[in-house]
Amino acid sequence: MRSLTVDSLNPAVRNVQYAVRGELAIKAEEYRVVLKEKGQDSGLPFDRVISSNIGNPQQKGLDQPPITFNRQVAALMEWPQLSQLAPNAFPQDVIARAKELYDEIGSIGAYSHSQGVPLIRQNVAKFIQERDGHPSSPDNIFLTGGASAGVSLLISLLISEQHKSGILIPIPQYPLYTATLAQFSGVPIPYHLDEAHEWSTSIDEIKAALKKAKEDGVDPKALVIINPGNPTGALLKDETQREVVNLCAEHGLVLLADEVYQSNLHRAAEYPFTSFKKVVCDLGSPVPLVSFHSISKGVTGECGRRGGYFECHNIPDDVRAMMYKMVSVGLCPPLQGQIGVDSLVRPPKEGDESYALWREETTRIHKVLAQRTKLMAGRLNNLPGVSCVDSPGALYLYPKITLSEKAIAAAQTAGKEPDAFYALALLDATGICVVPGSGFGQKEGEYHYRLTCLCPGVDEYVGKLEEFHREFCAKYQ
Repeated sequence: MRSLTVDSLNPAVRNVQYAVRGELAIKAEEYRVVLKEKGQDSGLPFDRVISSNIGNPQQKGLDQPPITFNRQVAALMEWPQLSQLAPNAFPQDVIARAKELYDEIGSIGAYSHSQGVPLIRQNVAKFIQERDGHPSSPDNIFLTGGASAGVSLLISLLISEQHKSGILIPIPQYPLYTATLAQFSGVPIPYHLDEAHEWSTSIDEIKAALKKAKEDGVDPKALVIINPGNPTGALLKDETQREVVNLCAEHGLVLLADEVYQSNLHRAAEYPFTSFKKVVCDLGSPVPLVSFHSISKGVTGECGRRGGYFECHNIPDDVRAMMYKMVSVGLCPPLQGQIGVDSLVRPPKEGDESYALWREETTRIHKVLAQRTKLMAGRLNNLPGVSCVDSPGALYLYPKITLSEKAIAAAQTAGKEPDAFYALALLDATGICVVPGSGFGQKEGEYHYRLTCLCPGVDEYVGKLEEFHREFCAKYQ
């Protein structure tokens, strides 16, 4: 008799689902291995796999390069002697930044303070204060191994009663939230975004979700807002943000503000970003707020370095002490991730030797992403049975697809959700890996998929999507 089986594991772990790295991503990786081993003899109808399922800007095959300043600072922190071995390879502001960090940290092979390097937390606080015009204290900053680690920590703290403590999450949502709630036996309380109005956040929807949760015996503990949205790219209007804060105050909710895409703005003049920290402070609201940011998105795209932070505002000292106790169990966040956060919040300034190149690189990344997003949305909208909001932010599009009764029946026969059936067929035919909308949540009878706008060769990439869609519709007409 085996003592270790899936059935013997923690049932909460068995309930975790994470669509972004789920069935489609696993199958895409299998195809990638086949192509690598067999090449032209693979028997597959495509010569490469396009990973459009995840916002991973520096992934092999994509063309968003790392920011030179960030990598130069990281290189000197890895091996400080490089500045002597290659004295002309590094700008003086990079050498000065690395020396300042080394004097504070020493070797990055050593543990740091569990909350993060004090100097870097000070710099994060300065960044927030300059962005919002309100004070920020380094004591309220926690550096983390990516924003996901912070989200997981907060949810674990807030679920005080298994299967009864709930957290309001937007639908569609980033699957991190439902996965983490499942892990800690919390209850997701969904509220639907309004696709007809550019995926806007409806206060009435949130109120209805609150009412239903309480009727179901669920205790709402917090409200998650993803701004800009994932997978939608939508940005909240200032008035909506104020209404959200007031609603949280009325119902005693902690506000969890996922703001990792705050610099991914494609039409900033029309759709600007305003942090919830600024809104809460402008209102003088007592609402407990935790705001998350990351080096994985924006123009930095340093997903693999695992760097991020969260800021606590209106959080009692004894609760913050509990947060510190829990992060200290993990000793400290990755040092290179922390250094990446420092570069995120302290980029070169005008007049610095590195500024011109930094400006050129970041401007190009913003421009290319905005162009791709607009082009892809336009071409997807020209397809029969497809509608796609032209995302003003983040890294993705989230088109809605109309599927025939014949396609839905074929999906049911295959034991798949209809949009997952569509996405699997897309992968099999083109090598393009997307995430079905069923992994993000959607209204009954609606179907979507999420794809990134990071892939180069947009004409070829979208051309494959268009050809597949037409052939799929003809097959299941």
